[in-house]
Amino acid sequence: MTSITRNLPWFVKDLGVYIVGDKCYVSLVENLNFEDVDCLKYSLSKGLGIGIVVGGSIMKIPQLLLILRARSARGLSLPAYILETLAYAITTAYSWRNSFPFSTYGENLFLTIQNVIITLLIIQYAPSSKSRRALTAAPSSTGQLAGATVAMVAGALALTVVPRHILALLQLSTLPLSLFSKLPQIMQNHRARSTGQLSAFAVLAQIGGCAARLFTTATEVDDIVLAAGFLLALLLNIVLGIQLYAYWGKDDVATRGPTLGAEKPVVGEKEQYRAPEPVDIVVAPQSPGPYSPSQTGSYGRKWARKVD
Repeated sequence: MTSITRNLPWFVKDLGVYIVGDKCYVSLVENLNFEDVDCLKYSLSKGLGIGIVVGGSIMKIPQLLLILRARSARGLSLPAYILETLAYAITTAYSWRNSFPFSTYGENLFLTIQNVIITLLIIQYAPSSKSRRALTAAPSSTGQLAGATVAMVAGALALTVVPRHILALLQLSTLPLSLFSKLPQIMQNHRARSTGQLSAFAVLAQIGGCAARLFTTATEVDDIVLAAGFLLALLLNIVLGIQLYAYWGKDDVATRGPTLGAEKPVVGEKEQYRAPEPVDIVVAPQSPGPYSPSQTGSYGRKWARKVD
């Protein structure tokens, strides 16, 4: 068997060496030494890391589709997504500038991009009526989107040039950021007794990703700050998962409105013409009027003429 594994095509060998390194490739693939515990753990960590990166690239896609399909961001907390996006961006910049393997933080890059889009969609579909805007003189959604976009671009540029010791302090701040990014969403779900447009796939994927990332961080990086952040995120995502299970299928009563009576037609929609249904009009027979000699006489004359 080793005669086959030692003569694999060059592109297979190069890919294996790139993923697990030359030492573990020779030990596990060429020599089939499955008793090498260190290489087994390292290879498992690399495999999980690559899987997490691939999964992270599509993790928030169901959430995006839910918002776009419903044209609503009901149940999603804007402060929660802003803080979560900031935490992802800081972790990405910290790992990149410390030259950590991409398999240990790659999903944070993709999650940052997806969270940016979701945050902009929440701003776009924020529930606000025209009358309330006129009374409060609130900025339009276009102005809010432009301001949020500029702020995000400026923040991304700042993370690439900020001194490394300050970036380390920012990485420490991701612990409270992770806490406060989930608390608004958890509290909003608790108040509404509903999870709204929150994607179950995204929450479950985050639970699995955080659990796997704890293992990969301990195996490849051994950074206590990163590990603590993933542990806290895991606990908070588990709380969201419990809420999804508890409130599954329940809608916010306030958003559904009254249920008695027929539904009101939507303003702006053309009503289809319906022909009026035929109505039978029944006229009761009239009773004969009071006795009138003149009428009797006239009838008598007509009868007489006919007889003659």
